[in-house]
Amino acid sequence: MTEPQTPHTDHSLDHHHHGNGVTNRWLLSAHATFHCLIGCVIGEVLGLMIGVSLGIGVWATMGLATALALFFGLALAVWPVVKATGMDVSRALKAIWVGEVISILVMEIVMNAVDYWAGGVAAPSIASAVFWLGLVYAVPAGFLAGWPVNHWLIAKAIKEH
Repeated sequence: MTEPQTPHTDHSLDHHHHGNGVTNRWLLSAHATFHCLIGCVIGEVLGLMIGVSLGIGVWATMGLATALALFFGLALAVWPVVKATGMDVSRALKAIWVGEVISILVMEIVMNAVDYWAGGVAAPSIASAVFWLGLVYAVPAGFLAGWPVNHWLIAKAIKEH
């Protein structure tokens, strides 16, 4: 007599019986990268808008954008953990910070470099087309740089999906 089988309730994409595990991990990491990018973009755009509007200089503006990207990226990452687990913010932040910081910093380095190259961070104002053109180039570049990093972080169990 065989033992009764329990129904499978874990529908995560990284299980091999759902198809190619490697492909599914790439899809999972794309989702994680996109989620991380949302916080980065909020902080990046806000920091660039403030820096360019106040004329604080290219390096200070990129520093402000990076700091705000870290803040918003971590805030958006920690909230679902708090909500799902009931952990307090401090414990949830301790659980996620390494993977999130690595991901955010990679995206920010690339986004700021591309924005610098495109001239957006040195734009005369936020009403300037070059300001927005810099972001048009920087955001996809940040995603493309962060995707393999998030894939690796998830594969090494440094970052949750």
